[in-house]
Amino acid sequence: MRRSSAGLSFTTKALAFAVLAAFSLTAPAAEAKPRKKAQVERSKERSKPRSRQIASPQDNDDASRWRYGSSAIIVDANTGKTLYEDNADALRHPASVTKIMTLYLLFEQLEAGNLKLDSDLQVSAKAASQQPSKLGVRPGSTIEVEDAIKALVTRSANDVAVVIAENLGGTESEFAEMMTRKARALGMSRTVFRNASGLPNPNQVTTARDLSILGRAVQDRFPKQYKYFATRTFYYRGQAIGNHNRLLGRVEGVDGIKTGYTQASGFNLVTSVKRDGRYLVGVVLGGSSGGSRDARMTSLISQNLPVAYAGGRTAPKVTEVADAAIPMGRTAPLPVVAQREEETPHAVAPLPKPAAVQLAAAEPATTASIPQAAGHQVKPGSAEPIRPVAVKTVAVQRPAQAAAAAAPTPASFSAPAGVLGYLGPSGATLSPAASAVQAVAQGQARAPQPAPAPVQQATAPTGKDTSRLASAVASGASEQALRAARIAAMEPDDTYAQAIRAAQRANAAAQNPAPVAVAPARPVRTASLVPVAAPEPAARPAPAKAAPVPASAHSGWQIQIGAFGGEREARAKLDAAKARARSVLGNADPYTEKVQKGSSELYRARFAGLDEKGAREACRLLKRNDFDCMTFKN
Repeated sequence: MRRSSAGLSFTTKALAFAVLAAFSLTAPAAEAKPRKKAQVERSKERSKPRSRQIASPQDNDDASRWRYGSSAIIVDANTGKTLYEDNADALRHPASVTKIMTLYLLFEQLEAGNLKLDSDLQVSAKAASQQPSKLGVRPGSTIEVEDAIKALVTRSANDVAVVIAENLGGTESEFAEMMTRKARALGMSRTVFRNASGLPNPNQVTTARDLSILGRAVQDRFPKQYKYFATRTFYYRGQAIGNHNRLLGRVEGVDGIKTGYTQASGFNLVTSVKRDGRYLVGVVLGGSSGGSRDARMTSLISQNLPVAYAGGRTAPKVTEVADAAIPMGRTAPLPVVAQREEETPHAVAPLPKPAAVQLAAAEPATTASIPQAAGHQVKPGSAEPIRPVAVKTVAVQRPAQAAAAAAPTPASFSAPAGVLGYLGPSGATLSPAASAVQAVAQGQARAPQPAPAPVQQATAPTGKDTSRLASAVASGASEQALRAARIAAMEPDDTYAQAIRAAQRANAAAQNPAPVAVAPARPVRTASLVPVAAPEPAARPAPAKAAPVPASAHSGWQIQIGAFGGEREARAKLDAAKARARSVLGNADPYTEKVQKGSSELYRARFAGLDEKGAREACRLLKRNDFDCMTFKN
């Protein structure tokens, strides 16, 4: 038994050792096969040809990763010299500063005449579904080009940016390719665009230096459209939308251009300053907050503006290099300008057409000219209103054929001396309605009917010309004449009609009250005229304008909420501030003060009539509601 047991144990041990040896020999071969396969795949990947696309900064760096950090640059645009830079060539994300390039391509279409400011852009469902900030356009609706520009400048509306992209490029991705090509043509070598709005995309990158080029290029190429970047308030469908760029109105000389923010990019700003002949373009990227970004930009401007060149521009304008731009494969059809509905004017009584009097060829026609009054010379192109001059009619001998064809003028009508009579067409050629109107204008009426019904005195709203209506009612004119006179009485009392009545009153006072025939409101062709002396109508005194109250008249503690390019904008800001802080500004005195800053005019928006505590409390409340505010004692 012992020998059998020992033999079994030795056999078992030998078998286990053999199995272990076999496993150790096969393991290296099993591991070698995957390692060799990986090497073959990597060599195949290297040998694959790269597709021909726009060169991207990610080709040399790690792709699809976020770029964090700050950078800045200040460029003297007069000389093209860089005055300050900090990581100016480091890749950063542009955020909504992207919209400068979006507008650049839109300005190109305006300049080429393919679009107009009132052209309609179609809104798609994709555009309407963009993330805030947005204007809130609806799918299937339209927005005009000018409103789209202001929406991007002020609210930085992402939905409107996609609207522009789809209308100009077909799709947003194709429009982004157009943006990148334009960047290459301008010399922005490290910029790549993936969308038109600047919404987060790790592959959408730029540099501070590239953005300084774009900031100068948009001013050089589109000086007229660039003024939109200074828009401080955009009114859209009853809503007042303020600009996110808070340096406008706070830093003297700042005229734009665009802010931006995403979590990956930080707070960005591209700005332009023109002051005392100096011209700077600055870029700050990656700020930790809007306040710190603005403070850094303000500090860089104050440090570098004094050393900037003020002797005029010597640097060439930023232009596009055709060889650097990749040709575009296709262009999307441009939107068609919408046809606007024309307003239909209300019906008015037709005036009779003046009769054309033909003179015989053998008898030369003699006409009289009306010389200008002494001392009153009208210069060509003058905007001075025409002053009516009363003249009298003079009988002119007409040929026998013309006299026979014309209807005899009733003997009952005679124009007073010095008053222009009515020379109308032959009654035989007029319709009944036109004859009635002519009769009313000449002061004539039909023979009174037997036992006419009493007619009440016709009235019209204040400010209407009721002279014809009163004349027609008093003379018992026909129903057609009364209807025409009522329509004429509905028209506003214009300046010309007032001047005619003033001349009539002056003549009546000088020559005793007498029946006066009113000349028609429209000029008529008359026969030979001879000027007579007549007093000019008395000029209506212009309303006296209230003199603006000087700022020195507002004593005590005051607050200022900004300086604006127009008084209307300053007033609107005052109203908005009062609505937000009515509890402390309810009894305050809002006013604007006009100041001259260099070559531009600004209007300061201020509140007066506060004590120190009220002024500080008002500023604290306004700042919490995104208003700029400063307190001072006058």
